[in-house]
Amino acid sequence: MYYHDSRLQYPVTVEKPDPAFATMLQQAIGGVEGEIRVCMQYFFQAWGNRAPTPKYRDMLLHTATEEIGHIEMLATAVAMNLSKAPTSLQEDGAADSIVGAVMGGTNGRHAIEGMIHKNLLSAGMAAMPMDSDGVPFNMSHIYASGNIAADMHCNVAAEATGRVLAVRLFNATEDAGMKKMLHYMIARDTMHQQQWLAVLEELGGAAGTLPIPNSFPQSEEDQQNNYNFYVTSADGVASEGRWTGGPSIDGKGEFTVFRNEPLGDTPNLGPARPDSGAQTQQIG
Repeated sequence: MYYHDSRLQYPVTVEKPDPAFATMLQQAIGGVEGEIRVCMQYFFQAWGNRAPTPKYRDMLLHTATEEIGHIEMLATAVAMNLSKAPTSLQEDGAADSIVGAVMGGTNGRHAIEGMIHKNLLSAGMAAMPMDSDGVPFNMSHIYASGNIAADMHCNVAAEATGRVLAVRLFNATEDAGMKKMLHYMIARDTMHQQQWLAVLEELGGAAGTLPIPNSFPQSEEDQQNNYNFYVTSADGVASEGRWTGGPSIDGKGEFTVFRNEPLGDTPNLGPARPDSGAQTQQIG
């Protein structure tokens, strides 16, 4: 079960409402890098977690619930920025917004105007569970594999892209209130990245978690191809890197370079079935 406090997790203030910036904030709510995504991802990872100890489930639930607060903050910020939204971006000052400058041209302003009208018509100048293009949030972006190590790697990536977005939003506004809210959210993204990496370290680090799942015996995998870097360029040359030589990250093998060549034959599926609707020549 969950408890609710009507107070915001962190103060949200807007000095100068900017409807165009509200459109950008929608990406942080319902975009692939957004807060709905990580919130649902952590919830489903928690609800499906199986382990002798409940601490990972508990930790995920704490953080998933925190993310609800982030969605609430962003939704509040969108509503505040829309409070003085013009009915048309052709009104004085509206076309000079920072987003219009970034996107450039009439088409960019029309896209922003369309989003503002969507917020107006469908939500009464409030936030919606969609991205900055007006695309509704899609739960297919949720990764909950049932493997704690795989999930933690997914979570690091989710928080990394979320932090990138938050930094871009921070740089896209001059509003002190919005910068203050975003500098808090950026800090939480920092913690969450560290948090998921701490779980991986606790599980044994790279040597203890890789390859994922580590429950499958490596003796049963192809020993000739488990640490080869396949070179697929026409000249068979690849730039040297950590992945082209030396011990593997998990310490269980040696990186080698293999010029990618066919290991199988040309497939022959045989003749088509008489009832397949193929040409006579295919049926044979």
